[in-house]
Amino acid sequence: MAGFLIRRTLFTIPVLIGIVFVTFAMARLLPGDPCRAMLGERATEAACDRFAVRHGLDKPIPVQFAVYVSEVARGDLGDSLKFGRPVTALMIERFPVTLELSFYALVLAIVFGTLLGLVSALRRNSPVDVLTMLGANVGVSIPIFVLGLTLAYVFAIVLQGTPLQLPPSGRPLTVTSLATAWDLRDLEGPPRALVDFVSNIYTLNAILRFDWPLLGDTIRHMILPAVALGTIPLAIIARMTRSSLLDVLGLDYTRTARAKGLRESLVVFRHAMRNALLPLVTVIGLQVGGLLAGAILTETIFGLTGVGRTLFEAIQGYDYAVVQAFTLVIAVFYVLINLLVDISYGFLDPRVRVT
Repeated sequence: MAGFLIRRTLFTIPVLIGIVFVTFAMARLLPGDPCRAMLGERATEAACDRFAVRHGLDKPIPVQFAVYVSEVARGDLGDSLKFGRPVTALMIERFPVTLELSFYALVLAIVFGTLLGLVSALRRNSPVDVLTMLGANVGVSIPIFVLGLTLAYVFAIVLQGTPLQLPPSGRPLTVTSLATAWDLRDLEGPPRALVDFVSNIYTLNAILRFDWPLLGDTIRHMILPAVALGTIPLAIIARMTRSSLLDVLGLDYTRTARAKGLRESLVVFRHAMRNALLPLVTVIGLQVGGLLAGAILTETIFGLTGVGRTLFEAIQGYDYAVVQAFTLVIAVFYVLINLLVDISYGFLDPRVRVT
């Protein structure tokens, strides 16, 4: 097992190197001029020359790339042209929003998608199966912005004043940071950055401080965005669970297990479901990347200032540092998720460990 883990980890190194190169190249290939985007269309050539010198854009592309790699290796993601702040500070403030939203959406998709797919497979061709798959097809087809706006209108306006009313946007307004609550305001460097990062994940903040009203308020604010973002992955997981489980239930060893007189619950959960998990784990891993991509629309609709919304604004403003840093972090996160998927194969199926 150790050799399997080492091989899979080493395979990610060239991928990460390629990601650094691609993120740099993609930022430089954006059409337009960052000087004109920041200073306006009427900016003079002299002003643009000074702008380029100040931000290192006057150097040849290979030199810029070498500087970028050296800064990334030191953990320095640069300064934002548009926001006028270090990119690391933006990351600490805004990445937790997307991370928290994606977590709630993924939990929703996995729990309800697996449950619906399981029920549909066990009740094949029944009215429950037909309705579940019909709902899954609708869930895959409906755009996020349509579902998001509909949910906000129904639960924030139509149901206003009722127990079912939910916040249409934003997050809880008053949140005490962990640095303040634990009297860590003099803390500096990476430890302070970590504390601030965790503080901005309001769910963890509330749990660590035993602030249950904040936890409930955070969940209420996340319900509508999580449903809007998680509906498509939920539908895909439900369809894949049904298909994979039906394939496994038709194999010889499940029929043998039934012939031995085992209870149906043991046949399904101990024998069939474990082997049906392999393709399901792959789909779940792929959906994590889809959640990060779909977060751009979701964050815009529900007024959440996270990675997606920040990256969209940075692309519009030709903010190279933010585009490079946020794209790099998303790509690294995606690679790590795929690494976890590969490792999970080794635990679910011992035959994978020898490949």
